[in-house]
Amino acid sequence: MAGAPALQREPTEKEIKLVIAASSAGTVFEWYDFFIYGTLAGLIGAAFFPSGNETLQILLVWAGFAVGFGFRPLGAILFGFLGDRLGRKYTFLVTVTLMGIATAGVGLIPSAASIGIAAPIIVICLRILQGLALGGEYGGAAIYVAEHAPPEKRGFYTSFIQASVVGGFVLSIIVVLACRALIPADDFAEWGWRVPFLLSIALLGISLWMRLKLSESPVFQAMKEAGETSANPFKESLTYPGNPKRIFVALFGITGILTTIWYTAFFSSLSFLRRDMRVDESTVEWILLIAGFISMSFYIVVGKWSDRVGRKKPIIIGAVATLALLFPIFWAMGSLANPGLAQAAKDNPVVVTGQECTTDPFAELFDREQSECGKVLETLTASGVAYTIEAGDELGLSVGGEPVAIDANWTEDSAARRDGVQAALTARGFDFSKQTPPLLNILGIGGLLLVCGVLSALTYGSVAALLSEMFPAKIRYSSMSIPYHIGAGYLGGFLPLIAGIIVARTGDVYAGLWYTMAVVGFGLIVAWWGIPDGPPRDFEDSEDAPPVGPATW
Repeated sequence: MAGAPALQREPTEKEIKLVIAASSAGTVFEWYDFFIYGTLAGLIGAAFFPSGNETLQILLVWAGFAVGFGFRPLGAILFGFLGDRLGRKYTFLVTVTLMGIATAGVGLIPSAASIGIAAPIIVICLRILQGLALGGEYGGAAIYVAEHAPPEKRGFYTSFIQASVVGGFVLSIIVVLACRALIPADDFAEWGWRVPFLLSIALLGISLWMRLKLSESPVFQAMKEAGETSANPFKESLTYPGNPKRIFVALFGITGILTTIWYTAFFSSLSFLRRDMRVDESTVEWILLIAGFISMSFYIVVGKWSDRVGRKKPIIIGAVATLALLFPIFWAMGSLANPGLAQAAKDNPVVVTGQECTTDPFAELFDREQSECGKVLETLTASGVAYTIEAGDELGLSVGGEPVAIDANWTEDSAARRDGVQAALTARGFDFSKQTPPLLNILGIGGLLLVCGVLSALTYGSVAALLSEMFPAKIRYSSMSIPYHIGAGYLGGFLPLIAGIIVARTGDVYAGLWYTMAVVGFGLIVAWWGIPDGPPRDFEDSEDAPPVGPATW
């Protein structure tokens, strides 16, 4: 790459294949460690965040998920510094080790029933370690491959890193399905869910074995031999000419788009189908497994395509298509997943009346009193039932125009309220049983998830190459990792939590999608303005040649 001393020897094809294989496998394992938490969100909530309020319990799980992401920028600063000072290889050896140990630790923590508040505190601490590790992993793997790749194939080679992120999600589902098949359901719910976490020790061993066989990046070796490594990569990342603009573009115009689309496509759909649409868990996992596995190829196709058309075009197309298709995709998915629920809501609209008809999903956590109307709304939302609110002096609930008798103990007993509300709605055509949609519906859901996979691939497939090309070699690890992990950590990692709060507040299971729409909409404007047009190019490392227009950095 431009901006680094000339390489003394080009890597051989065999060496490049080993680099791609080892980096991608390590990325798969590391993201598996991170995603297994989200894949098993329901069981983790029951073990470590037990609550009589179903909505609060899942929000606490997603809060723990978000905490890990919240520490990714700190990990990016720490390991970016080490990667630019000490080298790419040894830095991401440290990150994968830290991730494996922290993930296995989650599988060893006693439940909250055994050790009380200490259980969720330990979980949060381990999530912090995972976030720190992941903050150093992506930048290291992406740069390592990019600095070995010939310029004309950089998008293609680095796309395997992008596909590996999906691979980690797919692997987490494969392991969960295998454990469910081998362990009886009751045992899996009690202790078997810990096995996928403990498996990370074996994956760590494989990853370390593969990565120890690698040599240091040739670009970093040449810089080190020439004495041109950065003395303070973090400071230089913020002060290097033109870098503030590039970091802003990388944060909002690249990472903000890709990360919200990715988590909506895979995590929001997982939660939406399992919780809101009440589809059988194994069915959802199989659908996502197949769709995710097929989607991995899309990232490689897009990465290779970007070597010809440039990095900007796929991202713009993907962002525009997402804004046009996101709501229709989820509406169609809901209709296919649980057509009876959608039809019942249409035929028998639910109306709630009363005073202070707003929900406070964190009322129990902060010892606040939820209004009587708010409690009913929370139960309807947790049941996946849409409703409308009308002003009234007294609490009332009607379905299809018929009033529902409200039992006196509904206001105090959440289980009685849930059972009573669902029984009343069941008598009027609603079905709250676990759903196994017909085969054609399952195929339709899988097709819609593949469309989501295409949208994600368009905005993600070429990004490792793009970010590597945006920054000078001596501060590349820090410069690309910091905006990437701030965006992925906060804009993407907090998506399940923010979307869940929006749904809890509005009672509309689709309302959380507006968060994705807002981030992608703003990101599209930034990307259109900030990402250069034309074919891919290396970064021109010269303070005497600042960016000259929209087609260059």
